Amino acid sequence: MAAITTFAAVRATSIWMTSSPRRERSPQFPAFSPAPRKSLFSGLLLVPAPVSRTVTTLAVERSDAGNYDGSRTEQQASIFERILSFSERLLNFAASNFLPLALITAVACGMVNPAPGCYAHKYSLSKFATFGIFFIAGMKLKGEEISAVAEAWPVGLFGLTSILLLGPLVSTLILQVQLAPQEFATGLALFSCMPTTLSSGVALTQLVGGNSALALTMTVISNLLGIITVPFWISKLLASGFGVSIPVRQLFWNLTLMLLVPLLFGKVARNSIKGLGTYVDQNRKIFTTTSIILLSLTPWMQVSKARHLLLAVKVQVFFKAIAMGILLHLALLGLNLIAIRALSAGLGGTESVFAEKKNSRTLLLVCSQKALLIVVTVVEQLNGALGQSGLLVLPCIAAHINQVVIDSILVNFWIRKDQSPDRTKEV
Repeated sequence: MAAITTFAAVRATSIWMTSSPRRERSPQFPAFSPAPRKSLFSGLLLVPAPVSRTVTTLAVERSDAGNYDGSRTEQQASIFERILSFSERLLNFAASNFLPLALITAVACGMVNPAPGCYAHKYSLSKFATFGIFFIAGMKLKGEEISAVAEAWPVGLFGLTSILLLGPLVSTLILQVQLAPQEFATGLALFSCMPTTLSSGVALTQLVGGNSALALTMTVISNLLGIITVPFWISKLLASGFGVSIPVRQLFWNLTLMLLVPLLFGKVARNSIKGLGTYVDQNRKIFTTTSIILLSLTPWMQVSKARHLLLAVKVQVFFKAIAMGILLHLALLGLNLIAIRALSAGLGGTESVFAEKKNSRTLLLVCSQKALLIVVTVVEQLNGALGQSGLLVLPCIAAHINQVVIDSILVNFWIRKDQSPDRTKEV
């Protein structure tokens, strides 16, 4: 009987311990401590399962995978940022140097595949391109800019004299150089007889804080007067040495139709169409880019047409022509600088209008550059009278690129000089 009672008590205790929920017990009873190793079934140690170790391992693996994915994402983001930064710098470089890049691309396209350029030349695409360039120049022309140079008229007068007279005198020295083909020297001599550039001189003047109104006025007037002076200089300095006759009157009227007429049309359109002037002023970069593209079309066609002759030219001869173009621009810079200093000293010293930094820098930039578009147009109109058109134009393209690069370096030097604490009023 006692045994039955004892068995019943043990059985009741076992049932109570396994079925009753855990609850706080009185301090006199020790708390139940489960075994450190858990089993698949409560109360039996049949198959031990290291659950905590598995959970810990999975957590570590997931943590490592997360760190790997995160680092990979960071690497991808870093690569993307570098690509984006490089693309942005590349686009900024292309935008800042669009003119020389466009001209180099035009020459390269003409050399690689001349067929499209020859086809475009057959249908006189260059005439439409020239008309478009000067029409855009007329739309960009502001009347108040021209009227704003009254106080600096002596500077403007000297600038026009330098542009239209100094360059042609230098051309006589260029013609003394013997090159094979001789068209390289003849092309540079033609280039030196041209008026100033249509856009780069004004753009660099604005960048350095020069007299933009004076730069624009000299650009417009010199290109208009160039319609008269260019045929004159070609007939007097170049044609006589080649024993050919230049149709001066025909060349004058052709230049008038191709340069002056579209310029006037553009100016009339700006003043007549409401809102056109504001639109052009707000989108000057677009119109400038369009003008550069149109400008590059003519060298592309000329090089395409003369590709077979260009391939026969020795490399060292071409480099000589490039060096001559660089020397031409450096000579014009030096002569204009000497003349500006002399006029400044003779007409009032530091109080002279020539001594003003904005005027002297404007003169130096605008008067030392020559217009590629005008020489290309003139070569087109000569119809081979002074040599093969492509050979005449190619050294002019190189000279134009070189003058833009040299003057950009000069402008950068001036900007750095102005930012220095010991800046002066000198050029």
